[in-house]
Amino acid sequence: MRFAAKAKMAFYPLPVLEAERIRAFLRFPENPCVAVDPCVGDGVAFRVVTDAPPVLRYGIELDSYRAEQARERVESMLQGNALETHCPVESCSLLYLNPPYDHELGQGQNQRMEQVFLSHTYRWLKPGGVLVLVIPAERLVECSGILASHFRDARFYRLTEPLCVRYRQIVLLAIRRSRRERERLQDSDITRARLWYSGFARGTNPLPALQSEPDVHYGVLESGPVRLVYRGLPLDEVEDLLPRSPAYRQAGRLLFALEPSPVGRPLTHLHAGHTALLAVGGLLNGSFGSNEDRHIATWNSVKVVDKTTEEDEQGVITIREKERFSNELTLVFATGRVATLK
Repeated sequence: MRFAAKAKMAFYPLPVLEAERIRAFLRFPENPCVAVDPCVGDGVAFRVVTDAPPVLRYGIELDSYRAEQARERVESMLQGNALETHCPVESCSLLYLNPPYDHELGQGQNQRMEQVFLSHTYRWLKPGGVLVLVIPAERLVECSGILASHFRDARFYRLTEPLCVRYRQIVLLAIRRSRRERERLQDSDITRARLWYSGFARGTNPLPALQSEPDVHYGVLESGPVRLVYRGLPLDEVEDLLPRSPAYRQAGRLLFALEPSPVGRPLTHLHAGHTALLAVGGLLNGSFGSNEDRHIATWNSVKVVDKTTEEDEQGVITIREKERFSNELTLVFATGRVATLK
């Protein structure tokens, strides 16, 4: 995964229009029911998908900033890693899962995160509970074992919003099987179902687009409140205590070295080359002058390409490029004028 994606913890929120279309497929009971989102993000999509008065919403989010945002939309929020969170098995009515699109991190770990999150959280669903899974289409292959064994009445739809098309996202809606239904399954049934899922992953079987008018409805079961227990490290507390630890102070000398602040006069006069090195190194940056001439100066080293064109007797033109570094001085005056000297 790209570094930009890792920096935001692979957070790719579902567009609100797609969430509204998913909501049209769900029928919530009149009595309370529990919906959980293990990767709730800022909670916008989850709130739209579960937009009904009797729904008790539970969310888990690793990022502290997004968890704070989600608290405005989700009644019960837990900040931490969903994979280190305990939820009573067979206690939830609806599982909305839009997991990170990445591989596991760690020695000897090579599973896809979509499969890891599904394997950890599907047990939270009651028999007859509804799964709403948003993943890239090709990841159905890794998830097919769990889906074929533990879920029935699955339907797939491709998402059509531009960001969803870019990542080939689909939504899967399915019902969790009861224990008796799983015991009746034959090995051939599971194999056939896994091949069916793989066909959608490879594009062999065409996928219909998710429409605003549903062709089927999934009834959400009633359920009472649950208790989520986080068994991982208290991330916020560790982050606050870390700068005061002895190990951090020792490592900080290397990781966060102090900026040089040279003072005094040189022993000998500086040559032009010395001055240039000091300037592009940032040691001659600062504020100078007074009144209208007061300005901030900053030096920079820029790459310049010199081009020369030669033509021989046969009329063949040769273009030569030579790269070199040059100094550039930017001045910002108190009057607002900006000048760049090269």
